[in-house]
Amino acid sequence: MPSAPPVKAAARLGAKIRLLRRQEGLSQVQLAEALGISPSYLNLIEGNKRPLTAPLLIRLAQQFKLDLKALAPEEDQRLSDDLMEAFGDPLFETMGLQAQDVRELVQNNPQLARGVFELYRAYQHVQDSLDTLSTKLSDGQGFDPEASRLPSEEVGDFIQQAMNHFPEMEEAAEELWTRFNLEIDNPDHGLLAAYEARGIQVRIHRVSEGAGLLRRFDPERNLLSLSELLPQRSRTFQMAHQLALLDHSDLLDRLTVHPLLRMPASRSLARVTLANYFASAVLMPYERFLKAAKSERYDIDILTRRFQASFEQVCHRLTTLRRPGAEGVPFHFLRLDIAGNISKSFSASGIRFARFSGACPRWNAHAAFLTPGLIRTQISEMPDGRKYFCIARTLQKDTGGYRGQHAMQAVGLGCEMGLAKNLIYADGLRLDQPPVPIGVTCRLCERTDCEQRAFPPLHQAFKVDENLRRTSFYARIEEA
Repeated sequence: MPSAPPVKAAARLGAKIRLLRRQEGLSQVQLAEALGISPSYLNLIEGNKRPLTAPLLIRLAQQFKLDLKALAPEEDQRLSDDLMEAFGDPLFETMGLQAQDVRELVQNNPQLARGVFELYRAYQHVQDSLDTLSTKLSDGQGFDPEASRLPSEEVGDFIQQAMNHFPEMEEAAEELWTRFNLEIDNPDHGLLAAYEARGIQVRIHRVSEGAGLLRRFDPERNLLSLSELLPQRSRTFQMAHQLALLDHSDLLDRLTVHPLLRMPASRSLARVTLANYFASAVLMPYERFLKAAKSERYDIDILTRRFQASFEQVCHRLTTLRRPGAEGVPFHFLRLDIAGNISKSFSASGIRFARFSGACPRWNAHAAFLTPGLIRTQISEMPDGRKYFCIARTLQKDTGGYRGQHAMQAVGLGCEMGLAKNLIYADGLRLDQPPVPIGVTCRLCERTDCEQRAFPPLHQAFKVDENLRRTSFYARIEEA
């Protein structure tokens, strides 16, 4: 009787186990003995010919002091997607690479796959820097190669790996609530008490005291200064943010000593990001916020008023509700400008964002700029068949005053289609209506009939027929 085919997890994990064993300098005999199995069985597991059972997985995690997330299939998929986008560069057009080639590389040698991706990312940053290098040199300025690397990318990877949930920051926020008896309707009273207990004065400064200055802490004078341009909810957020820096600096340092944060600038940016996380957890405490979100069916406008937070802050907070046993809807989030540049992104829904180019123009976050301040909904479908329900709305940011700069951005929030019924925004919509076909980015998208395509797809050779005029230059014409 033929043996059953190995499960997908085994196919993904065999190479990882072999790599971990070699990194620890262990032979198959030594690791098999530690796991309580025969060397021949371990050899079959490493060769992807036997599945890895749950008890063995736990023993492996104990043996290598390993976070089980490191063995998650989602990590392989994310790396495969990242590599596919990298290979979408015209640089690789003549190589005929297929998605299966990339998947096999990730499965059989994940370290090499990661190395290839990091090399491409470094190449991409150097290419970007060349556009400004000649200008800098002609102006007599120096050129710092380190500036070609983006700390925001490293921090984004750090947040994604943690699934945007940091239990220790949640605990720190809850401890502040308990100690100073904070109230949902008036958190300022408790926060001011926290500053008073530290002997720190909080004051509001005028615009004339510092153009563009929103928050400044002077440790020598024990003075926190907040701009009059900030609305009250933003002042509250900044007070909570500064408390994270004052009271939990050691915790921030410990969390940001992470292999994904390789540059000092990345670790500094991660500290700021985690301080913002703390501030959100203070304004919107986990259990109260989750209960309110579920009972109000994720009505963001109600949540902004109840917790005295901004639209974007509430959207951010909704993506952090990943506490085991008390989870909210797994959302994805993005923020982009009118030119399509993505400045923030996170995905718990499984949807992918482009790393090296703008988002698909069919995403409703782009259309939000046509109706400023109004929420737009969209039922969409990725090329792999997965459907999503998304909302998007613009944000108006300004520095205050008649001469202040007024910048407009759009934020998008979405979830898998099966969870749309949990959101009030899906009420009254036909959830079985034909979805809008979207993709990650043009080079990776398989939709050859898209009229908004800006580049040819990676998987299809680009051919020009001067006797044909298509609705899109890159669209494929089906023969009659």
